[in-house]
Amino acid sequence: MAEICTRLGEHRGKPIRLLGVPMEVPGPFGLWIKTTAADIILYQRAGTTRFHQEHIIAHELGHLLADHPSDEGDDAMWRQLLPDIPPDVIRKALRRRTSYENEYEQEAEALATVLLEAIVKAQEISLPGRSPRARRAQTSLGDPVDVL
Repeated sequence: MAEICTRLGEHRGKPIRLLGVPMEVPGPFGLWIKTTAADIILYQRAGTTRFHQEHIIAHELGHLLADHPSDEGDDAMWRQLLPDIPPDVIRKALRRRTSYENEYEQEAEALATVLLEAIVKAQEISLPGRSPRARRAQTSLGDPVDVL
């Protein structure tokens, strides 16, 4: 996901910065903050797996790619997470909810699925000599893959 963010940021002419932070549980696992200088994706750093973190980032990228509007009432959350960013710099913030009843959340989740599937397919192509099932399982578990 980090490479996808780098490439997408270069393509858009605006960097996408990833920031792992401890977030209160229960609560959101991720947050997209759009500023004039960069897009910032915060994701849960503590108590989660690398695969889950990748999914959180992909979900927030889904919001970014769909250019979803800001949630109301997120001001307190991003001010707590990023107290040094002035309010007038941040134009929108989107948080990942714990359910997908909202159309925006469903759309972001669908885009996350597409992004993650593309990553798995790219890894399968670059890992010859292993069965697709073995590569998929190994990739899903986050195990390092050594190609001989």
